[in-house]
Amino acid sequence: MKKIITLFLLTLVFYPELSAQSFSPDKRISLYGSYTFEDSFDSYYDSGNYYQGVIQDGMLYGVGFEFEVRKDIFLELSYLRENTSAPTQYFNGGIFGKYADIDLKINYLMLGGNHSFSKPGSKVEGFAGGSLGMAIVDLDYNDGNPNNYINNRATKFAWGLKAGAIVWATPKFGVKLQAQLLSVAQSVGGGVFFGTGGVGAGVSTYSSIYQFSLGGGLVYSFQK
Repeated sequence: MKKIITLFLLTLVFYPELSAQSFSPDKRISLYGSYTFEDSFDSYYDSGNYYQGVIQDGMLYGVGFEFEVRKDIFLELSYLRENTSAPTQYFNGGIFGKYADIDLKINYLMLGGNHSFSKPGSKVEGFAGGSLGMAIVDLDYNDGNPNNYINNRATKFAWGLKAGAIVWATPKFGVKLQAQLLSVAQSVGGGVFFGTGGVGAGVSTYSSIYQFSLGGGLVYSFQK
């Protein structure tokens, strides 16, 4: 991940000189705010050890920095965050119905590419893209026993897809409307919610997070 970010920063520094004769690259900053729908998850290790729950809906917000590396092709470095909860029920050691209301914080650091397209003279610009990066998942929960409070953090691989449109109100300011899918591989798993020494020690299967959101944000172009 560090190598990818370093490459991205080097591109920001050197690409304008290399491409000055072909076109003048656009640079943009976006402020994001989206509604994220709930997502159910489950993990089954065997008939005596499994759990299931729901990551509640909530707001996903953050910021993105875009740099045009080719005509209508942008690199974007973005940070997104969601604060939510995940009511979870688990079966462990022959006892059914244990319950944990988990406070969940998900921080995404993503690097991706966006392709924009529009008709000449139009104020509406469509776009679509994908991204790769990491999710830092923080959780806190207590299953009803004051002596059984657990705080845990996991850093996992994440990927995303998005598509939408920008409506340019002025040559520099626009409103972005987009649909987005973010996925965190193995984030909702034994090692995250029920870590070593916790209620689910030994559970090694996992269930990925899939978060679909609708929303958008405000865009400022430094050149448009």
